Amino acid sequence: MKKLNNEEEKVLDTIDKFVFSKLNDDRTGHDYAHIQRVVKLARRLALETTDTDVDLFVVLASAELHDVIDEKIVDNQAAAETEVKQFLQDRKVSAKRIAAIFDIITHMSFSKNLEHHYQLTIEGQLVQDSDRLDAIGAIGIGRVFYYGGAHGHVMYDPKIAPRDKMTHAQYRQNETVINHFYEKLLKLAGLMNTAAAKKIAKHRTTVLEDFLEEFKAEWNQNK
Repeated sequence: MKKLNNEEEKVLDTIDKFVFSKLNDDRTGHDYAHIQRVVKLARRLALETTDTDVDLFVVLASAELHDVIDEKIVDNQAAAETEVKQFLQDRKVSAKRIAAIFDIITHMSFSKNLEHHYQLTIEGQLVQDSDRLDAIGAIGIGRVFYYGGAHGHVMYDPKIAPRDKMTHAQYRQNETVINHFYEKLLKLAGLMNTAAAKKIAKHRTTVLEDFLEEFKAEWNQNK
C-alpha cells in the first residue's frame, strides 16, 4: 500500500472540513466525532491488511464522506450525491476514484445489504468494517440510544419481539432501542470482512452482551 502524497493529504483535509460543515451539528450519533473515529479505524485496518493494492486515499475519503449522503441524515439524497461529486471534481479527484468512492458509500450500509449482499472492494470492506465497529461496544451503546431518542423510539417493550429477516423498508420502521441490538448490532461481528476487524468486534460484542444482560436484570428488578 502506497503512502499518501502531499496533494492527496491536502485534498483529504478539504474533504474533512467539508464533512465537518455538514455533520458537526448532527444529534443522531452520525456526527463529525463519529466520522473521526471511523476514519481513524479505517486507517488502522488499512495498515494492518496484507493487500498491497489498497488505495488508501479512496479508503479515507470514503470513510470521511459515508454519512454525508446517507438517507438517515439528508432530506434529498440525490442532491447530496451531486454536491459531493462536484466537490470532488473541483478538487481534481480522478473520475476512477470518484466512482470507487461512490461505489462504497452507496452500498456499504447494513440496510442496503439486507435483501441483497453487495460485494465491496477491499477499500469498501475496510470502510464498512470501520463504520460497523463504531456501532458496537461502549460507544455503540451510546449511539444507539442517542439515535433512538432523536427519533422518538421506545427504549424497551418486552411485548415487541425483535425481528429476524427484514426488507430495507421494514428495517427503517424500528420501534424500540433494545430490539435494535438484536436486529443489527449483535449480528455485526459475524459480518466483518477483515481479520483485524473481527478481532476488535469480538470484544465489542461482549460489551453489548454484558450490557443487555444487566439492562434486562435491572428492568425486571432482579438486581
